[in-house]
Amino acid sequence: MTLNALRQTAEAMVTPGQGLLAMDESTPTIGKRLKAVGVDNTEDNRVAYRTILLATPGLGDHISGAILYDETIRQSTTDGETFPALMQRQGIMPGIKVDTGAKELALNAGEKVTEGLDGLRERLEEYVGFGAKFCKWRAVITIDEDKPSRACIEANAHALARYAALCQEAGLVPIVEPEVLINGAHMIETSYEVTVETQRQVFEQLYRQGVQFEGMILKPSMVISGTDCPQRAGVEQVAEETLRCLQQTVPAALPGIAFLSGGQSDEQATQHLNAMNQMATKLSLPWRLTFSYARALQNQVLETWRGDASKAEQASQALLHRAKLNSLASIGEYTPEMER
Repeated sequence: MTLNALRQTAEAMVTPGQGLLAMDESTPTIGKRLKAVGVDNTEDNRVAYRTILLATPGLGDHISGAILYDETIRQSTTDGETFPALMQRQGIMPGIKVDTGAKELALNAGEKVTEGLDGLRERLEEYVGFGAKFCKWRAVITIDEDKPSRACIEANAHALARYAALCQEAGLVPIVEPEVLINGAHMIETSYEVTVETQRQVFEQLYRQGVQFEGMILKPSMVISGTDCPQRAGVEQVAEETLRCLQQTVPAALPGIAFLSGGQSDEQATQHLNAMNQMATKLSLPWRLTFSYARALQNQVLETWRGDASKAEQASQALLHRAKLNSLASIGEYTPEMER
């Protein structure tokens, strides 16, 4: 695929007023979320739940693409239609998570490096056959007294860059996700410093691996105080520090940035995105700022459904409502009154 084609796909992923639905939870992870609402982690239940998500009428008006798990891209809905075919009907591009998870980093206790490069070229060819248009790889960076180490940042940045290069070789747009975890008691100033250093290293490695910035999407953390911080920053400060971080680290050639929600509440994730887009208009930033949320879109869906088929339509409406609010936030037109 040419760079122009990659650019077109990347730009479509961040179409104004649209974002991404992250529904790429592994089987154990989705099992934890199902268990929390009293639902068994069976394949039938996973298919039923994911059918609710992707079959939601009108979802394609607010969601440009959805990130799937390996199991999901191979499955069919409860009505027998393949998930990629359903997504095509909905106007939603199929994406796929291709990393195999974060594992302990040797000689660095408490830090992780994401694996999955072995055999990736062949897996990407298979996913193209299933209709995938883009991929995702997540790295995890922990903040603590002596963390992150330079070794952790560099190892993850290198892996992200090698993954991204393979994706573009296969004609797939890579979503590059260096997540700085929100866990901890750190102040927003520490979050800023770690996020800047992480993103600088990531883009340095992307450049060295020959990745074309015009044909990729960044999925970063927002610059935010740790969950246990006694003085947590407000919405405006989070927006200001996050945009300042982007200005320090992200090349202008990038089509867009799709933020992860990273442990925030549904409302917080929407409020922060909205504040950033309102500020971005005044700053004339070169990238589109949107969302790639998982739990911040799915929480209310699971709570509503709880495995009850009679609640499927109501659960779909919960997803559509949340998607609409984040769609408005992605163009700076959300207000808290809309939550009611």
